[in-house]
Amino acid sequence: MKNKELNKYLGFVNIAFQMGIIIAGGVFLGIWLDGKFPNKYSVFTISLSLLGVFIALYQVYRSVSKMSEEDEKNEK
Repeated sequence: MKNKELNKYLGFVNIAFQMGIIIAGGVFLGIWLDGKFPNKYSVFTISLSLLGVFIALYQVYRSVSKMSEEDEKNEK
């Protein structure tokens, strides 16, 4: 039982790292594109960072719902 709880916590830590990597990737790609194609409002950085946040939140939703489904299966 304790091993299952530890795996669940490690899953949440993994989700946090995934979120950070996805969002940071979007920001750094946006900064690079804004450097290549200069514009007044840093459009690429803003849009890609927001896209990264939405993708990361979608990944969190999928991961948590998958964990929830696995818990329901284990309870039966």
